[in-house]
Amino acid sequence: MAKNDKVKEITERFKKDKVAFVNLQFSDMMGQSKVVTIPTGKMPDVLEYGMWFDGSSIEGFTRIFESDMLLKPDLSTYAVIPWLNNEGENIARLICDVYTPEGKPYECDPRYILKKVLKEAEDMGYEYNTGPELEFFLFKKENGGLKTTADKRIETHDRGQYFDLILDLGFDVRRDMMKALMLMGIDVEASHHEVAPGQHEIDFKYGPALRTADRVMTMKTTLKAVAQMHGIHATFMPKPITGVNGTGMHVHQSLFSPDGKNNLFFDAKDKYKLSKIAYQFLAGQMHHVKGMSAILNPLVNSYKRLVPGYEASTYVCWAQINRSALIRVPKYSPGKDKATRLEIRCPDPSSNPYLAFAVLLKSGLDGIKKKMTAPKPVEEDVFEFDEAKLEQKNIEVLPYSLWHAVRAIQKNEVISSTLGAEFMKKYVRAKTSEWDDFRLQVTEWELDKYLDT
Repeated sequence: MAKNDKVKEITERFKKDKVAFVNLQFSDMMGQSKVVTIPTGKMPDVLEYGMWFDGSSIEGFTRIFESDMLLKPDLSTYAVIPWLNNEGENIARLICDVYTPEGKPYECDPRYILKKVLKEAEDMGYEYNTGPELEFFLFKKENGGLKTTADKRIETHDRGQYFDLILDLGFDVRRDMMKALMLMGIDVEASHHEVAPGQHEIDFKYGPALRTADRVMTMKTTLKAVAQMHGIHATFMPKPITGVNGTGMHVHQSLFSPDGKNNLFFDAKDKYKLSKIAYQFLAGQMHHVKGMSAILNPLVNSYKRLVPGYEASTYVCWAQINRSALIRVPKYSPGKDKATRLEIRCPDPSSNPYLAFAVLLKSGLDGIKKKMTAPKPVEEDVFEFDEAKLEQKNIEVLPYSLWHAVRAIQKNEVISSTLGAEFMKKYVRAKTSEWDDFRLQVTEWELDKYLDT
């Protein structure tokens, strides 16, 4: 689209939606949304030249002596922010790509990293589709902070369980969250209470990976904003409460033909309805999952979720019925060939979706390129296996900690090269610092356990 056409299109949208300001949004290395707000009158200039910002202040971006960076908005991501409406002075949102002053895509921009792998898939004749399931907790607030119980545990807003219908504030909040997401152009499919008290899930329509990554970023900011308006706190922290299920982001995946008509994972003759490509893709992800863990599970806290007994997959195997497996093949429904997919269950919502989808796709493509063979499925409950049984079945275990995950990503050339040398240097430094900060802390558990012994 020509520059003048773009200016005309966006100007007409601003006028129709009564937009006075625009949030130019982008992602830092850790998946945090960053925003530069401009008046709508600045958009023609931004569309032609980009918007300058100080990259040295953003996690994982440039050093202080090379700080100037450019934002270039993707007009397909336009949405009016419903909770910021203000009588004719509405605020819209545009997601941006990050560029260098020389006009080149910035190699450490997470959105660009995903775009590169999507282009590789496209060149191989594939379109990568994803459908993430985001779980989250809602907590009560009191006096400006989180409300706690007598034993100092943060207090959830309900005591519900899986699929419970509880007509309380949480139900109202979920309803308003869905309304806000739909107003922002996200096709919400379902919402429900999850297993743990105060834990919920909202799902949206499956689609091309770049679009769904953008929507994950939108969903995180939207859910937090709507919860705040109701006086409660929404969090995507993987394991906020000891002794209950943590928060996951299961990712459904498939490869389609470039025209979007044929699901290349489907084979009617196979027992699981999976094609040869699907099995190779699955094998690639299993082969590289340890190297991906520092991206899919990027926090110290992530590894307190990845333990047996709380429905989080810790064992590297696949199955259809068995939900303790790392990768599950959802059961085929006759006539729904396009729904054939793989569900990887280890990622959590603290991950940067652009990076998560990039490494998931790259590992699957590597499996296809190298014609990797998937092992046999394991339909038994792996949580019940002892070490001898795991060894007999040749089942590996995901990293136990962020430290182990960082070591694994450094050893994995496929994942490291996907992210790039400069990104890897910054990411490893940041995650090593996070681990060192954690391991130097003396926790309440240690004081309770050891102070009197």
